[in-house]
Amino acid sequence: MYYSSFGALSIIILLIINFDIIWHSEASPIRVKYRNFLFSIILYLISDMLWGILYESKLVIFAYSDTVLYFFSMVLSVLMWTRFVVEYLDTKRGFGSMLNITGWIIFVYEIITLGINFFTPIVFSFDSSGKYYPQHARYITLAVQTLLFFISSVYTLNSAHVTEGKSKLHHTTVALSGLAMTLFIILQTIYPLLPFYAIGCLIGTCLIHTFIVVDEKADYYRELGNAKFMAYTDPLTGVKNNHAYINAKKKIDERIREGTLKDFAVVIFDINNLKLINDTMGHGEGDKYIKIACNSICSHFKHSPIYRIGGDEFVAFLEGEDYLNRIIILSMFDREAEKNLRSDRPVIATGIEEYHSDKDRDFNTIFERADYSMYKRKKQLKEM
Repeated sequence: MYYSSFGALSIIILLIINFDIIWHSEASPIRVKYRNFLFSIILYLISDMLWGILYESKLVIFAYSDTVLYFFSMVLSVLMWTRFVVEYLDTKRGFGSMLNITGWIIFVYEIITLGINFFTPIVFSFDSSGKYYPQHARYITLAVQTLLFFISSVYTLNSAHVTEGKSKLHHTTVALSGLAMTLFIILQTIYPLLPFYAIGCLIGTCLIHTFIVVDEKADYYRELGNAKFMAYTDPLTGVKNNHAYINAKKKIDERIREGTLKDFAVVIFDINNLKLINDTMGHGEGDKYIKIACNSICSHFKHSPIYRIGGDEFVAFLEGEDYLNRIIILSMFDREAEKNLRSDRPVIATGIEEYHSDKDRDFNTIFERADYSMYKRKKQLKEM
């Protein structure tokens, strides 16, 4: 039972650490090949676990059938490993093609020898008492498997020398995983009644998961975050764009429906005279004008998300500290706008409205009141 318990533990660990790869339906060709390798390893571990139980129970017929599955799954894992290495290194010609062909030759050879073994024991046998005996063909198979693992690992390690950065680490990891499995196949050959190959596969897959899968997943989420940042960011000013604003509005509407929105206010900003600057000085100067205006808004409303929803229009959602200090902040901002009337700095009209749970059923009702206040302020500034 000790032998079988190790196999069961190996399966559990393998399924846990490789959950995403095994169950994720969408994957790159490299991940598909690695997933196939994992499936072959799981099949091997299942046969290895059952072998310990059947062998100790002296169930010779079942132990014989499971031993056939054991050797089949082992050579299948070698084939799947070589296919993964070739795909990973993107070397499907020359040496890579030779690795693939060799893997298939070994696989076919094992099928043939296992078929012959039913009639003449050349791979393994059991005596009448249920004792297991390895035969010479077993050693040939394991020797060839060991050689294939070793050659593919050395080839991968050599490829690591001509790469840099993360690719170098990843190539080295694949090579070391192959070498670990090579070593433990040798130990399995010497000690056939101990689960050495299972140990080697577990070490190899753990290395790949730790230094490649986790790393690639972090890169994926980082790239996803960058893509999301770009999709939600206004390229001119660096604040959130209209797309982000639409999503934020939906979330506010959800909070209103759920009754979880409490202290909340909307501020609308409109830059005066932008069209005049664009028409007389060009859009380059107009863009500079927008950036200066945006910096002013952000410097006052430091703790609030700012959205650029139009060419000269911005919106701020006030909660927390900025909501509590909204009157003081807006007063300082409006005084700066009036001061700018006597300079060439942007003059920005503002309109603020608070959320009232007793009458506001959606975000638009708050926005409309704030928009009305902004236009009143814009007219006041023009008269000044």
